[in-house]
Amino acid sequence: MASPASSASDQVLVEANGSTRTLILNRPRQLNALSSAMVTGLLRCFNSYEEENAVKLLIVKGKGRAFCAGGDVAEVAQSVNNDTWKYGADFFRTEFLLNYIIATYSKPQVSLLTGIVMGGGAGVSIHGRFRVATENTVFAMPETALGLFPDIGASYFLSRLPGFYGEYVGLTGARLDGAEMLACGLATHFVHLNRMSLLEESLKKMDTSDPFEICGIIDQFSQQPSIKESSTLNRLEIINKCFSKRTVEEIVSALEQEAASATDEWVTAAIRSLRKASPTSLKISLASIREGRLQTVGECLRREYRMVCHVMRGDFSRDFFEGCRAILVDKDRNPKWMPPSLDQVHDGVVEKYFSKVDDPQWEDLNLPARRFQGRRIVPKL
Repeated sequence: MASPASSASDQVLVEANGSTRTLILNRPRQLNALSSAMVTGLLRCFNSYEEENAVKLLIVKGKGRAFCAGGDVAEVAQSVNNDTWKYGADFFRTEFLLNYIIATYSKPQVSLLTGIVMGGGAGVSIHGRFRVATENTVFAMPETALGLFPDIGASYFLSRLPGFYGEYVGLTGARLDGAEMLACGLATHFVHLNRMSLLEESLKKMDTSDPFEICGIIDQFSQQPSIKESSTLNRLEIINKCFSKRTVEEIVSALEQEAASATDEWVTAAIRSLRKASPTSLKISLASIREGRLQTVGECLRREYRMVCHVMRGDFSRDFFEGCRAILVDKDRNPKWMPPSLDQVHDGVVEKYFSKVDDPQWEDLNLPARRFQGRRIVPKL
């Protein structure tokens, strides 16, 4: 073990093998949810290894049965409640900077996506060069059920999925398996679980930053799995028809029309998820993904930082704190959203989430100039 992160925390372990560094997310009991110390440690590692000529390849993986279940939002919410919204703003500022560094990184990163990959876990992997899914991978962006929105630059990669699949995934929090991740472009490769350790050993023996050589090694272990008959990717035509609508209300209405004429389980599941989610979250999430279609990854992260600061301050809604209470703390799973319905969340309020925060101590997310400008999402449908 050799780690620039070790002074901050044992929550990020680093294994050195020749010119490869393996970053291991090490909070298995918390499903490797990203704490403030982990985010800081990861950022230190990425910055350090980019400057170090002896390091040519980074591998990121999780310890235990999850890659990473997201940012530790319960920790954030508790700290904001006990202290000040600026704690939350600082957490997300550092996390979004990490996401940006990963998205624009000059050296290849291979993320081994075993188990759960959600929220902040997607932020430290999907922006990287290679994302290897497997048969036990479970991907989701479940933020709207928590009173938040798909952040960590998700408006960049969700908006680049086929058709309007990103709107579907981002608004409903739908879970995707490894084959679906590969098909829609969230993963670059699919490797069976029993070959993942062999792939990792082969990568550790490499002495190159050439992405074509690294891709060639991963290809040797890769499969092209078939998506299940029940997969929502086989319903892309209907998803595009419904989720291309201008407003959340129109999306729900289109889905209800589909439910009335067919008995497809995914439609009722989508409607159920949208009805359970925070109305404010749904509206700002849709607006965010639509904006993301025309923005760079840096522009997406800057805008999402404004949005998350408004959420932390509770400027227009306290749904994030209510969602954390209902889902993560009391676990009654019965959040009382305010406003409680979509028609009470007006367009003017949604627009305010994209504005600068009215506080003399607040400033926009300042991102460094970088040579690379974000990854392409390449579907394999």
